[in-house]
Amino acid sequence: MIVWIIFIASILFFLALDLGVFNKTPHIISSKEAGKWTGIFVTISFLFSGVVYWIYQNGYIDNPTKLTPNLAVMKYITGYLIELSLSVDNIFVIAVIFASFKIPQKYQHRVLFWGILGAIIFRGLMIYFGVLLINKFSWMTYVFGAFLIFTAAKMLFKGEEEQFNPKKSFIFRNMRKVMPVTMHMEGQKFFIKKRGFTFATPLFVALIVIELMDVLFAMDSVPAILAITSDPFLVFSSNIFAILGLRSMYFFLANMLEKFSYLEYSLIAILTFVGIKMLIIHHFKFPEWVSLGFIALALLGGILVSLSKAKDEEKEA
Repeated sequence: MIVWIIFIASILFFLALDLGVFNKTPHIISSKEAGKWTGIFVTISFLFSGVVYWIYQNGYIDNPTKLTPNLAVMKYITGYLIELSLSVDNIFVIAVIFASFKIPQKYQHRVLFWGILGAIIFRGLMIYFGVLLINKFSWMTYVFGAFLIFTAAKMLFKGEEEQFNPKKSFIFRNMRKVMPVTMHMEGQKFFIKKRGFTFATPLFVALIVIELMDVLFAMDSVPAILAITSDPFLVFSSNIFAILGLRSMYFFLANMLEKFSYLEYSLIAILTFVGIKMLIIHHFKFPEWVSLGFIALALLGGILVSLSKAKDEEKEA
């Protein structure tokens, strides 16, 4: 329990430091600044694997699946890479939401900060109930596996007509029924008072849409990581580190999203692999290095092919 308290307290302390010190004044985050923070987050995430080893070696946390320190580290890294790769879809959607509600770049960090705070809470709840279901009902692995393969197939065969439009979404349409909404920006405020009424600003609308879209994405990512491990601490920590790096990654990739169009196929391959793994887990188990190797290669392959195709298109232009 002490490890959980220290881990969550450390995350909350960093978030408070982030908003209160590093980003106290709204400003446009350059690609250089975002790249630096992305590198820092990825480095910290991988360095945390050493902490995982130390925790499991000394038995400082419950180990319900009886993992060795080396296996715990491998499962943590595999889970982190899965969550990081699935975060790419989030980045595409966040870019569409900000563009749709015309959120200025200097205020986008504030929206993402509160969005990530909410995502930590929702992911924590989904992980808790997901682990509970898998441990109580072994057949849930088949349900999660089939769902992941269905999601991968849907991604593969989706058409252009299915592009997400935030202003036509169920979330936005129903939100306007609950409270008044103004489409005029009022600095970095989420709410303003007009004629005695409280209106939600585009910043708050974008925050709610991002928050609820993350819940939908979590329905893919949480079952995906549960295919790797049902250890609550490994699932939660790998999720949190991927979410924390999402903000800086968004600002780093926001202007080059088109260059990574083939990453979609990497995500399809990863979802299909972990879906199959869940379907056969009671009959055959892949060695952990196979899972880690496949996910790393799929992710790397998508990046390299995307960059190569983008380079060819630039030459042709």
